[in-house]
Amino acid sequence: MDILGIIPARYASTRFPGKPLVDIAGKSMIRRVYEQAKKCADLSGLVVATDDERIFNHVIDFGGLAEMTSPDHQSGTDRCAEVAKKHPQYDVIINIQGDEPYIDPAQIALLAACFKNADTQIATLVKKVLTEQELFNPHSPKVVINKLSEAVYFSRSPLPHIRGQEQQNWLNYYIYFKHIGIYGYRAEILKQITKLPVSSLEKAESLEQLRWIENGYRIKVAETEVETFAVDTPGDLINLKMR
Repeated sequence: MDILGIIPARYASTRFPGKPLVDIAGKSMIRRVYEQAKKCADLSGLVVATDDERIFNHVIDFGGLAEMTSPDHQSGTDRCAEVAKKHPQYDVIINIQGDEPYIDPAQIALLAACFKNADTQIATLVKKVLTEQELFNPHSPKVVINKLSEAVYFSRSPLPHIRGQEQQNWLNYYIYFKHIGIYGYRAEILKQITKLPVSSLEKAESLEQLRWIENGYRIKVAETEVETFAVDTPGDLINLKMR
């Protein structure tokens, strides 16, 4: 099974313009993500997908592989699909977040292992929610999982609601999971899901994976115990440097 890792990266972030090129302890964020992903032996190939020549040239300069993509994509998934179309030799595509400079290669391997099961269409990672702050943070989507280790629903709200209990006690009554935003897709499935129109659930929660579930696609989940830290704002970068 040949697996292509793709790191979508765009310059024009609303909350943090130029984020992929920001310096983190002497290396750019995109370089750190690339070098971490490169350590995963399960990847047959790795490429940065960008719509900006500054990012493209920077990746080439440090010895990485990069491809230019359309500036009109609405998501990293769409950007991955454009690159995947040019590389039909790959069976599975893994969408690696470009804003997690210290991503653990073991997480990529864990996701890749989901595709040893021929029935896996899409896969992602989850981690147990350990604190009340995580549980009620709308920027950290939660995942409801069935007995087959498939995602039933993603929400910015804590689900399920524990009836008859104060919210501060909910973690004592149910094991909640938060979503770790790395995805893997069968190449053919990736092609299909990027042709789907925006769904009502997706609009409600602003979570694109709900479009896939609403259209009947199955998302396999694997549990990780490794914490991730994404840089969404300049403030996150300050916190990262303090870690």
